Amino acid sequence: MEYVQERVTTLHDFGDAAPEAPTDDAAVVVPMTEREHAGLAAERVLSALETVAPERVVVPLRASEERVGSVASWLEGFDLPLELLWCDGPELGALLSASGLNGTRGKGRDVWLALGVAGDSDYVVVHDADAKNYDAFHVPKLLFPLAHGHEFSKGYYARVENDRLYGRLFRLFYRPLVEALDADTDAAVVEYLDSFRYALAGEFATTGALAREMRVQRGWGLEVGTLGEAFRLVGSAGSAQVDLGVHEHDHRAVSGPSGLSDMSEQVAAALLRAVEDNGGTPEYETLPARYRRAAERLVDAYSLDSAFNDLEYDRSGEREQVETYADAIASPPEDTRLPAWQEAAITPAEVAEAAAADLDGAVESVDAVPER
Repeated sequence: MEYVQERVTTLHDFGDAAPEAPTDDAAVVVPMTEREHAGLAAERVLSALETVAPERVVVPLRASEERVGSVASWLEGFDLPLELLWCDGPELGALLSASGLNGTRGKGRDVWLALGVAGDSDYVVVHDADAKNYDAFHVPKLLFPLAHGHEFSKGYYARVENDRLYGRLFRLFYRPLVEALDADTDAAVVEYLDSFRYALAGEFATTGALAREMRVQRGWGLEVGTLGEAFRLVGSAGSAQVDLGVHEHDHRAVSGPSGLSDMSEQVAAALLRAVEDNGGTPEYETLPARYRRAAERLVDAYSLDSAFNDLEYDRSGEREQVETYADAIASPPEDTRLPAWQEAAITPAEVAEAAAADLDGAVESVDAVPER
């Protein structure tokens, strides 16, 4: 346990933190896929939110037409002011296409749609649906700094389970890459990015106004891109991070579709673009080598930390991951971020209307299929 402050205000849980916060003025966004619905983690998250009593809960859903009806029926079983935003319907797709906004689908795109719909609330809290040990204090904890003058807050937590360290993409890629960047640029954004203790956490909160000012990455770069936007818009003085304890999440393989290797490419692009956006000029020719040196130092540190706590540690496996992630370090490709809602060619009301029509059509289609 410690009480160290970072460049952003850092709120610690010393064991019994249960702050009061304006949950009844907050929209909670819980992005979900059809795979996660009805799972134990998602069930726990939504059941806990029943005791939080937020103003509203917005669920941006990525699901096939065949599954959206069953997800909708399951969500109706929770005592929540819930708004289901189906992100894959034809009318919504046509609306986005007509405005030049459709493009690549992913978690970030889903959250962007929800931020538009939820941004008319005073506060917006975003968190994943796969935390196995989620509790009802997460929302008020994230809201607390916003109720006291900050505009952006980020959750952080330890990733320790099954007697080993997880959070590999953060530990082995994000953290050493930021350290390498810090050695070749004096841009203040790098120190800002370095101050977050779990920068890839899916849990964050903003004021409603800030939610509509942020440009959003379409995919797995969402979390890092959000930090870059928070720095651009409110800086360190307007940001905070909040201790959410220990989290247990689903674990991804390093390789394969949607594996950590693919994610590292999107995280790198978002991170390096955030640095460039805010005055940094990374030296890309030497950056991979400096990343490897920083990662090697951290592997040694994680190994010793694991031994100190009698945890298992696969040093060679972690080094192999470092080599895999190093291939992702390059100048960011074309910027495909979604625009701030206040500058978008469509309105949140149009999104909500199209998504509702799509949902009604999908449910009616399923109901019309005769039983055999």
